[in-house]
Amino acid sequence: QVQLRESGGGSVQAGGSLNLSCAVSGPMYVMAWFREVPGKAREGVGCISRTGARRYDTSVEGRFTISKDKEKGILYLEMSSLKIEDTAMYYCATGWYGSNCLLPQYNHWGQGTQVTVSS
Repeated sequence: QVQLRESGGGSVQAGGSLNLSCAVSGPMYVMAWFREVPGKAREGVGCISRTGARRYDTSVEGRFTISKDKEKGILYLEMSSLKIEDTAMYYCATGWYGSNCLLPQYNHWGQGTQVTVSS
């Protein structure tokens, strides 16, 4: 059974940086980071293919970097120049079945880690 566990969330001031990790038990095919705030739909932040190709939402492009270490079984999200609007619960996902890797079309999700950015 595929299991995902996020870590690294916390509180940071605007302009700061934070690095998230997602420990993966299972194959690392297409994987992604999503975020969600109460009352809004879960949105894709970035996704990475088996070969390492990356896609980002325009709101984070140039500030966030998604990467993975297949040997360690870890998915990363490096976040810099954080903005207040980046505040959300962040989730990693795998088991993609859709047509757009930034849509929440995944079979397996972690429990989430909270990121709070303050002024």
